[in-house]
Amino acid sequence: MSNADAIALDASHPIRDDRLELAGTISLYGVAGALQFSIAAAQILLTVAVTCWLALVVVRRERVDVPRFFWPLLAYAGLTLVSAAFSPDPRTSLIDCKQLVLLVIVPLTYRLAAGERASTLMTVLVSFAAAAAAVGIVQYGVLRYDNLHERVQGTLGHYMTYSGVLMLVIGVALARVLFGERDRTWAALVMPALTVAVAVSLSRNAWVGACAAAALLLALKDFRLLAILPILAAMFFAVAPGVITSRFMSIFNLQDPTNRDRMAMLREGRHMIGAHPLTGVGPNMVIKVYPEYRDPEAVEALNPHLHNVPLQIAAERGLPALAAWGWFILSLTVALGKRFRAGRHRFVTAAALAAVVAMLSAGLFEYNFGDSEFLMLFLILITLPFAADAGALSRSGHELTEGRSATESTRHRDSLRLCVSVADSLCALRLAPCRLLGHAPSEPDQPVTLPPRLARVPRRRLAPPSTRPV
Repeated sequence: MSNADAIALDASHPIRDDRLELAGTISLYGVAGALQFSIAAAQILLTVAVTCWLALVVVRRERVDVPRFFWPLLAYAGLTLVSAAFSPDPRTSLIDCKQLVLLVIVPLTYRLAAGERASTLMTVLVSFAAAAAAVGIVQYGVLRYDNLHERVQGTLGHYMTYSGVLMLVIGVALARVLFGERDRTWAALVMPALTVAVAVSLSRNAWVGACAAAALLLALKDFRLLAILPILAAMFFAVAPGVITSRFMSIFNLQDPTNRDRMAMLREGRHMIGAHPLTGVGPNMVIKVYPEYRDPEAVEALNPHLHNVPLQIAAERGLPALAAWGWFILSLTVALGKRFRAGRHRFVTAAALAAVVAMLSAGLFEYNFGDSEFLMLFLILITLPFAADAGALSRSGHELTEGRSATESTRHRDSLRLCVSVADSLCALRLAPCRLLGHAPSEPDQPVTLPPRLARVPRRRLAPPSTRPV
């Protein structure tokens, strides 16, 4: 192969790399949008994005970097596998552990959504959410999905999933309105549709999570803005249909059947933890052992989970897994708080904080951390602030490298000039005895032959022999 062919072949690699990165980034954007409509489409796009990312790692020989909060999350995944191994039905539990594959979203987002791409992904997310909210509003107003037996669910499989995903997007849109530097108008226009869609879903846990996220964001912007919340609540009760207001008031009714059932689940979960404190009953085994631990005051004969994130993790996977999950939440919250106080990418950081608060608040009444669509979007949102920082550090590191290169080039040039001057002086000293004895060369001060690189460097010439003092 000729040198020209080798150079041409090597020059094509960056083009292929860029195409891989572009394809992976677009696929990641597609994941954020598609998971609000179809989990199958979102997972197909996730597979494409992961394939492009792994190809980039191999072709560019990149190191796989992750934010620090990923390590406790990985510990949580490991303890989940341990729990599955000790499950009464290991095969069923291990099959349920396939959801742990979604944790790859963290390093994937960290690599492909770096810098300004984080903000672009947020715009894509809000835009798709606007369409999803419109579908839900049509279902409520036109198709009469307005009761507890037939509830708004968009194009997703369950109303809890639909309302939970839109709950997270409400935090994103409000964070952009309060802290964003661009596209604030679009987020403000989408906010009413998102709020109405979550309201008509009749999902009380999503209402609690959305209100908690909104309160956090308003407090972060200006604590005095919290005075808006009572005004909004009064407007809500003034215009909301009766089915929504009665559903809201049921939150405080301890005799409501769903509330009584959740109180019974707390006692059932406590008994499960007491019987299996280290490894739990096993992933996806709550429904199988539920009759054994069913509380006498329980309403439902069977429940697939305990409708509470910390309780479900402890009962299903054991107290060590709950400790790892708590470590993950704590380290994540502390890191996000430091970034927000430092003023780094405040919009995406505030949106991530809102997502954490919304998940925890709603998670007291629903096991949303085990919902694939919800978990995928949650992992994307909490990784974006760190990805944005990684992109900024990469750019600053490149500029620093260029600055160092320029400085080193100047120093190298000065060193070459000094070496040439020393070489001239040594040549003059070598010819000095000949000149004293009258045997000077016929062509004094013959210039020293230097390599082409050194010949271009300016040199200090010595004075002719006749003018030098002896």
